Amino acid sequence: MSLHAQLSPEAQARLAAQKRTSTITSLIIALLLMVLVGVILMIIAMNLTPKIVPQLVSYNGTPESEDNLKQKKVQTQIERKPAAPSSSMSKVIAANTTSPTAIPVPEIDVPEPSTDFGDGNDFGDGWGDGDGSGAGGGFGNIPTAMKKRCSKADRLQRLTAGGGTEKCEDAVMESLRWLQKEQNEDGSWTAKPVGMTGLALLAYLGHCETAGSEEFGETVLSAITYLVDKAMKNNGKLATDFKDNHWCYEHSIAVYALAEAYTLCVKSFGENINQLEDAVMASGQFLINSQHKGGGWDYAYSEDSARGGDVSIVGWHLQALKACKYTGLDFANLTRCYKNGLDYVERMQLASGAIGYSSPAIHGGSDGTTLAAVGALCFQIWKSSASKVARKAVRFMDKEMKFDWNTADADLYGHYYAVQCMINNGGPEWERYNKLFRDQVLDNQDKNGSYKVVGGGAKINAVAGSFAGDGGYGRHYRTCLATLMLESYYRFLPGTGGKN
Repeated sequence: MSLHAQLSPEAQARLAAQKRTSTITSLIIALLLMVLVGVILMIIAMNLTPKIVPQLVSYNGTPESEDNLKQKKVQTQIERKPAAPSSSMSKVIAANTTSPTAIPVPEIDVPEPSTDFGDGNDFGDGWGDGDGSGAGGGFGNIPTAMKKRCSKADRLQRLTAGGGTEKCEDAVMESLRWLQKEQNEDGSWTAKPVGMTGLALLAYLGHCETAGSEEFGETVLSAITYLVDKAMKNNGKLATDFKDNHWCYEHSIAVYALAEAYTLCVKSFGENINQLEDAVMASGQFLINSQHKGGGWDYAYSEDSARGGDVSIVGWHLQALKACKYTGLDFANLTRCYKNGLDYVERMQLASGAIGYSSPAIHGGSDGTTLAAVGALCFQIWKSSASKVARKAVRFMDKEMKFDWNTADADLYGHYYAVQCMINNGGPEWERYNKLFRDQVLDNQDKNGSYKVVGGGAKINAVAGSFAGDGGYGRHYRTCLATLMLESYYRFLPGTGGKN
């Protein structure tokens, strides 16, 4: 006998309905899984699509120093990011070289309390108020002291506030256009290419002309490439002729320009220029490592010469070091280096406020004002406008400095420094100096944008007057100095009692 269980018709109907529901649900899940797999496959296919990156113009060369480097093939493709606010994009030119230069582990930079205080005679804030690591307004990571140069409206506002005119801006543009026409095919200028290219590049950067600038982008990039190529082929050393003992001038000016180019082009506007960072690190570290044991820098970078260097050389090196500081890159012993350099300058100051050349005495062929301007600027950019050395030097310059384009009192080299330290100082000293220099510069620009011969036939009251005539690199040198002088209204914000 067997037992059989039998479902009622109602239960059989419910079971059939459940089977249908399960079948439909399974089909829906299967379809969803198929769609999901399809989406995943599409994403993978998109990521595997090769990106087309434009090839950039590059050039190679052989090492020019005794320490030849082996050339290696490197990637010359670079990724461009948005450029300056008022500029369009421009093709980046990258140097096709590498460097095995070893960069030492940096020291820890610990700020020291400042004992110098302002007296209310200054205006603005800038050079002495930070390390250049902060962002400013709509200009990305541009250091506060530099950002005002990158907007035409801000430049004109600074011109008006500082006692300049729109003619100053027009004159700068004409100078930059003349320099553009005079540039060599390899990106350099003149027969003294490293130093003079550095000065020209500083003039463009002073107007915030970067790799992405619409009118001057190619000019700027070619100049950067030339200097990067030189640095990478010579273990960071920069000079036209390494057998010339004066090559320390060229090196420091070129480092100044490369470091400022890195801050504006790379750090601020994301223009990823191949090997610029490597060149800045190698050349800047070489500068630091080559300081004389007495705190200065000397010819041929002798570190133990009896002379010990001079204030003129030290001035360019301390400017270059400040530009290196603004990059935010890690340089070994930078803090110790600039402090030793400032100590050297302070030892050269006379009781009158004048500053000597390689001893605390007025150097032959000068009145002490040029090197007073050099020393004052160095202390302003590293300490503050309120520092004692700067104050004494400014008071001396206010009494003694002269400027007349067509007489012996036309030392443009000295006035390149003077206009910066006087506008940093501000107050009545700046007002008097502005009247002294501004129209002299504006009235002596040629129609082609370059600058006329200085001195009116007289020997310039300066130790070296290479800028005086039109021989060699005189007109180029003169034009760069005059342009940088007119850019001082906005190139850096005037410094106050703040410290770095």
